[in-house]
Amino acid sequence: MSSNKITLEKISTKQMLGFMALAYAFSFLIRMIWVWQFQDNPTFYWNEQLMINTNDGYFFASGVQKTLEGLHQTNPRVFGWMDYGVIFFTTLLVKFTPMSIETAILYAPAIFSSLVVIPIILIAKLYNQTLWGFFAALLGSITWSYYNRTMIGYYDTDMFSAMAPMFILFFLIKSTIDFNFKTGLYAAIAIAVYPFLYDAGLSIVYAMGIMYALYMIFYHPKEDTTYLSLILIFVSLLPFPFGSPLSYLIKIAVLIALYYALQRVTIEQKKLMFITAGLFIVFLIFGNVLGLIFAKISNYIATGTKEEGLHFYSVAQTVREAGKIPFETFANRTSGSVVGVIIALIGYVVLVIKHRAFILALPLIGIGIFSLWGGLRFTVYAVPVAGMSAIYLFWIVAEKFIKEKIAQIAFVVIATVGMIYPNITHIIGYKVPTVLNKAEVEDLVRLDKIASDKDYTLTWWDYGYPIWFYSDTSTLIDGGKHNNDNYIVSKIMFSTSPQQVVNLSSLAVELYNKNNHLVVANKIFKDKNPNRLLDELKKPDFKLPKKTRDIYLYMPYKMMRIFPTVGVFGNLNLKTGKKERVITFYPTHVAKQNREKLLFANGIVFDMRRGIVFMGRKSIKVYRFDSVQYRPKGKSIVKSELRHIDGTFCVVYMKTYNEFVVMDRETYESAYVQMFILDKYDKELFEQVVSSPFSKIYRIKR
Repeated sequence: MSSNKITLEKISTKQMLGFMALAYAFSFLIRMIWVWQFQDNPTFYWNEQLMINTNDGYFFASGVQKTLEGLHQTNPRVFGWMDYGVIFFTTLLVKFTPMSIETAILYAPAIFSSLVVIPIILIAKLYNQTLWGFFAALLGSITWSYYNRTMIGYYDTDMFSAMAPMFILFFLIKSTIDFNFKTGLYAAIAIAVYPFLYDAGLSIVYAMGIMYALYMIFYHPKEDTTYLSLILIFVSLLPFPFGSPLSYLIKIAVLIALYYALQRVTIEQKKLMFITAGLFIVFLIFGNVLGLIFAKISNYIATGTKEEGLHFYSVAQTVREAGKIPFETFANRTSGSVVGVIIALIGYVVLVIKHRAFILALPLIGIGIFSLWGGLRFTVYAVPVAGMSAIYLFWIVAEKFIKEKIAQIAFVVIATVGMIYPNITHIIGYKVPTVLNKAEVEDLVRLDKIASDKDYTLTWWDYGYPIWFYSDTSTLIDGGKHNNDNYIVSKIMFSTSPQQVVNLSSLAVELYNKNNHLVVANKIFKDKNPNRLLDELKKPDFKLPKKTRDIYLYMPYKMMRIFPTVGVFGNLNLKTGKKERVITFYPTHVAKQNREKLLFANGIVFDMRRGIVFMGRKSIKVYRFDSVQYRPKGKSIVKSELRHIDGTFCVVYMKTYNEFVVMDRETYESAYVQMFILDKYDKELFEQVVSSPFSKIYRIKR
């Protein structure tokens, strides 16, 4: 080996652990920037702790509550600590550290995601280049996409998304170097555990397993260890026919037993090849490999409506992560900049040429590139490998063009800082607010004191998980269950008939519980004329199932910004899938006032004296102009003026927020507008149990 190489050939375990500790501390401290930015904002605190900043986090947080506090026992959608790795490890944090649930769910993403530095450094150590791994760990642990999905407060399974595959990659690469059968066992166990940590990435592990098989058979076809390791790998990839928590334990036990059994028997290589081929075929069939990969891809490129006898709107295209992204976004997310990702891609090619085993990382790089079509979330898988690739290229350049070792290291340090800088800049500017503020949580906690754990709160799916966590009530739709039942909640919020709101809510909740919590929209509208049934639901004498629980309607202020999207799901003729009407709903504020004319920020002009709205060249008469002011305690003050009896638009001035809403007349009559914005409701049908500027909560009387 030439003397000018800057490898660390002789490094002790203690020194390597020191590098890991430094890289881990760097990753964690960088994530503390968000905490330092918001630590003095009391509206982001609950129970003396900052709240989390992702809706989905409350799904897993509710599981921790269920395990430790016995809550959500009647909620069919809340799982326990053996169902998800994130719930399991967070439960351990709470039980064996001084952390409260709120503290554990806040910091868990940083605690676990920062462990990605360990496999990065271990992989580099395989090639006696620990310092390469150290610098790569600094970059890979905080790069744009990985940071966004593992920042403090982003409590989700994403904390394992890229970290766990890197451990798998380490063991797979190690097995190609040491040809130790035990390394194959470790790789198999890591693969077996992965779905427990991050089940959404199962297709990635499948791809890594297949790539490993192709690599070993192509480069090492005559080695018995090749086929022995592949037997373990394919067994680890097979789905076991047991309950989820039991499957992982049984699979690990089977792998260990199989490892010792294969060590004690001598099998001809030809038979080993047949056994391996047989297991591969079984894996392809029972693992549903092609079906899983196709389903993942089609889910993220699907458009339009979804047909199941009736036509329901598909949620995929309303999710920002599910759309195509430009190359610049892909580059920023993967490496921090366009220049950075080009360096990383070139570095990966060089890395594979120098160390061919890195071709095993191709599925991680490939899925990152797929993000250009599949959406933002896929970039995260490529980040650690991209970081290793970029730093490796710096290493090669330094060795080739710089003679002095100190100068070589200085070059790599400066180049690494250059790669890290845009990511740190992004992190400082990435000021994500908490999901809810303190006042919103207070409203939900008030509901918790009123409602029973068997009761239901109907609202849009964005707010489902937080309602579980703070109100201990169930929901019909949530962040993971937003299917055909979206139609029901959308219809409720946009209904102009209070009686229909009551009847549809009651029918949906009671049938949902009676039919094993399956998608209830299919049950309600199956073999019926949807339009006729919706008309019948407006009648007071509509026959409903026996009441078994209370039902609440949660109408938050935050729903205003997504209200038109909420309407899309219910604004359908279920028989044809065609849109029923044009929904107009524009929240805005005054940009300029010229006497009696208000110019709104969205370009709409409202002539208050004449009662006319101008949208471009189109003038529209205003039916009603309302002004509403919310009071912390007591009835809101509403002033309503009839402007034109034949008007088709309505304008509401929400004085508390200094906002206006321009909407069509039918939307004005909808449940959400009347009950939240205007604070008007039928006291015979509803009881207002919570009222604040942030939300209105009603109990359905029945």
